[in-house]
Amino acid sequence: MSIASTAPGPISPNPARSDSAEANRSATEAGRRARRKRVALLWTARLGFAVFVIGGWQLFTTLKIVDPFFYGQPSGIWKRTVDLFENGTEFGSFWTDIFTTLKEAVFGFGIGAAAGIVLGLALGQNRFLAEVLGPYIKIVNAIPRIVLGSIFIVAFGIGVTPKVLLSAVLVFFVVFFNAFQGVREVDRNIIANVKVLGASNLHVIRHVTLPSALTWIIASLHTAFGFAIVGALVGEVLGAEHGVGLVIKTAQGSLDPDGVFAGMLVISVITLVAEFILTFVERRLLSWRPPSPSEAAAI
Repeated sequence: MSIASTAPGPISPNPARSDSAEANRSATEAGRRARRKRVALLWTARLGFAVFVIGGWQLFTTLKIVDPFFYGQPSGIWKRTVDLFENGTEFGSFWTDIFTTLKEAVFGFGIGAAAGIVLGLALGQNRFLAEVLGPYIKIVNAIPRIVLGSIFIVAFGIGVTPKVLLSAVLVFFVVFFNAFQGVREVDRNIIANVKVLGASNLHVIRHVTLPSALTWIIASLHTAFGFAIVGALVGEVLGAEHGVGLVIKTAQGSLDPDGVFAGMLVISVITLVAEFILTFVERRLLSWRPPSPSEAAAI
């Protein structure tokens, strides 16, 4: 037998493997096309709905079917918004009002969220403490927020402090109840197994309880920031030197619906930006979590 006859020939590609790789690439590309199509359809529907509502509003007020004196007009709202940014208000620069409201909301959001998370985790793990403080938390939660706002203004004046406190109170209860329930939903078998392996209470909180409750906490933050804005605006309506709430209150007093809606438009933009930031943070913090069935269906 010759050496040439025993030498290995060129390795031929595996047809089955090539077909499988090609099928995977085709499926991936089809998935990308489907996602792009869905996103395009989604934004088309969103823009179409906005055009329908705003266009109908403009048309009805132009034809006097709806009285623009009471409900304003989209074109007038836009002109009033531009005027506020260019010429300010009787209290000064409109940018100062926006910054004041945003500062009050952000500080109140931070204080209320931090207090809600800490107390929610503590009471969620300590049944006795939860039973002791539970009735008092429910009593405070039952107090109308506008009453609390009036109390804070009487106690601290019309500066930034009462608005921050009112925002913090509104945020606290939203975050607290979600954190409390999130801790209660943690699988007790996992906690028991971790303790058997020698984990301390601090390790249990850090590596089991907090990650498990994080989904509940993050979900509450989306709603909580809206409440922080509401707290700041209510406080400014009750009494303030600057703020978007004061601008809205002044426009209401002068029967200027375009001014009221202009303030609401600015607040809506701020809230949408905050929602985008919170969604980004949520995705980073919960990147370890597998997608839920609803999220998987949306991909």
